[in-house]
Amino acid sequence: MRLLFAAVLLAGLGLAGFAVYQTQQYVGQMERELVAARSAQANSGPETVDVYLTRRNLRYGERMTPADLITAPFPANSVPVGSFTDIDEIFPNDIPHRTVLRAMDTREPLLTSKLTEPGKEAGITSHLTPGKRAFTIDVNQTSGVAGFLRPGDHVDVFWTGRSRESGDMTSLIEPRMRIIAVDQSADMERRSEATLARNVTVEALPEQAAALAQAQSSGRLSLALVGINDDSISGAIEMTQDRLLGVVREERVVVEAERTCHVRTRRGNQLVLIETPCTN
Repeated sequence: MRLLFAAVLLAGLGLAGFAVYQTQQYVGQMERELVAARSAQANSGPETVDVYLTRRNLRYGERMTPADLITAPFPANSVPVGSFTDIDEIFPNDIPHRTVLRAMDTREPLLTSKLTEPGKEAGITSHLTPGKRAFTIDVNQTSGVAGFLRPGDHVDVFWTGRSRESGDMTSLIEPRMRIIAVDQSADMERRSEATLARNVTVEALPEQAAALAQAQSSGRLSLALVGINDDSISGAIEMTQDRLLGVVREERVVVEAERTCHVRTRRGNQLVLIETPCTN
């Protein structure tokens, strides 16, 4: 009986040991496979996408061809917004070139905002927002902010003239208008230094263009430069000569005399006026 019990005990211990051995082998195999998978993922790197870059420096107005481009891999989750990954997107329908709107340096990602539409040249119309018009304003050193204006800047437009009610006055007529050209040039990079401009062209809605035309013919327009990070819209602003000098004028109050009505009658030889209520 003791021998049988000992045999059963030995058999149980042997099976338990075998099970432990098998479990260790299985866990070890899983760990090795996990390490191998992590190593393969680290070696392969993140998924990449080929993005088109400039092969050389490109300046405003130049015609860019496929020979001016190269590709470079970018992480798929870090592709610049507005970039190109397909040559057919850059030159659709076999067009031979695209025109540069903004200067680009060598190895810079190509962006849609820096090129004209396919088949279009770099002119004023390339900068206009749909539904808006180009309107030119004559300026001098004073009204043109001493030559510091560049395409892409925003300005407030003031009108100075004479009104029947207020006399000489200055009023803000159009806030935050975008300049699209200075002296017939829409190149944002060329005007790096202040130069005296003779005119600037702004982007305007048709109603705004009509208002500017009327204001320019009836008075003088001046521009005030808006800060590059200033998105605020100026409210109604009006300055008269009296307000500028602090003059307070008394208002004349005209008091209408009370109306009275009379009836003429004769008493003997005398003509007498008798006051009566007015009926009209």
